[in-house]
Amino acid sequence: MHVVMNGGDSAYVALLPSGFAIVPDGPGSRGGDDGPTSNGGPGHRVSGSLLTVAFQILVNSLPTAKLTVESVETVNNLISCTVQKIKAALQCES
Repeated sequence: MHVVMNGGDSAYVALLPSGFAIVPDGPGSRGGDDGPTSNGGPGHRVSGSLLTVAFQILVNSLPTAKLTVESVETVNNLISCTVQKIKAALQCES
């Protein structure tokens, strides 16, 4: 990476984008008077969030190579761990 930052050739650097976005899932629905809402009282807005996580990962440099079970497990663990860390950082419920 330092080579590219100093004006070197970037053809051999695998810089792959990744990230996440958290957006509201809608305007929320009004809790009824006959039962408690998630906030514990009647009439409060109830809503949630949509989490989108995106990774671009170079698993193999050969375009025709097939994914191995280990590669799939690694990616699955990466996504699960990332979601758990985001939830922990935002102090979300399980």
